[in-house]
Amino acid sequence: MENEIKLTKLAKCAGCGAKVGAGVLAQLLGDMKVRRDPNLIVGFDKSDDASVYKVTDDLALVQTVDFFPPIHDDPYTFGQIAATNALSDVYAMGGEPKLALNVMAVPKDMPSDAVHEILRGGYDKAYEAGTIITGGHSILDDEPKYGLAVTGFVHPDKVLTNSGAKPGDVLLLTKPLGIGVLTTAAKVGMTTAEGMALAVRLMTTLNKAARDAMVQYRVHACTDVTGFSLMGHGLEMAQGSDVELHLDVRAIDLIGEAVELARLGVLPEGMYRNRSFAEAFVDPGDVELARQDVLYDPQTAGGLLIAVDPADADRLYDALRGTVPSAQRIGTVKTYGGGKRIFLH
Repeated sequence: MENEIKLTKLAKCAGCGAKVGAGVLAQLLGDMKVRRDPNLIVGFDKSDDASVYKVTDDLALVQTVDFFPPIHDDPYTFGQIAATNALSDVYAMGGEPKLALNVMAVPKDMPSDAVHEILRGGYDKAYEAGTIITGGHSILDDEPKYGLAVTGFVHPDKVLTNSGAKPGDVLLLTKPLGIGVLTTAAKVGMTTAEGMALAVRLMTTLNKAARDAMVQYRVHACTDVTGFSLMGHGLEMAQGSDVELHLDVRAIDLIGEAVELARLGVLPEGMYRNRSFAEAFVDPGDVELARQDVLYDPQTAGGLLIAVDPADADRLYDALRGTVPSAQRIGTVKTYGGGKRIFLH
């Protein structure tokens, strides 16, 4: 299949790098009136990963939608990655995804077997998550796109948001950074086979194990690190929680090949959008520019950024090790002192 069609050649952007920038999105939604409903626990005004609506005292619905252009040439792999990414938003809220709908756009001349393989990849990954795809919607478009609208369940008292971090919390991360750099370099043949294999493995690994571990401990805030990068999503957590984040860059798992490519200037367009959004709120210290670039790198199906009570940090970290691609203890949350929101050390 990969020899028959090169999906990434059909799209100008790839994966979560195609997302509208966080700053632009905030402007577009800025004057929207938010309808108040006592059962709406999380809405779009919170810059969170998904919406949450309370149905009963014991049940709330978590809803999200995510789709994007191809980030891999193989249709089946692309379908897996897109589904993994969409399901992640529910995990980030502490929920369990249960139902999903396909969202798809295909060129009219795309081979039917390629379309079938994209859908099969999505179905297989959804079933791995314990989620049922029950239908969906497709349109004709010049560029292929695929993703899912996902509904999950969570207890109303156990919803995790990106705005609950507290001073003293320990910050944990569950996947390495640099996927956007690797996939961008792959489009021009600059990524090694080993680097691309690592990127695919990370992008097709569900955040289910991370979610299942963290809900057993006192986690105050969580978000998945995707298109807005660690810096962009970290800034949303810091602003929403009215705190500041102190990150030990040496403790962050930056993919070595991605750092080397960043030194050569091989960077996705989304990295520049993320810098534009977050850079004014970041004190970079003396961190090398290339490493900063990877911190702003848009991730597709990235890991979870977790703010956990310090009394539970060691136990959660131990629970994550061996069950997630890369368990990292990357920093702490501190009381906001005015000015910058994220400090790199």
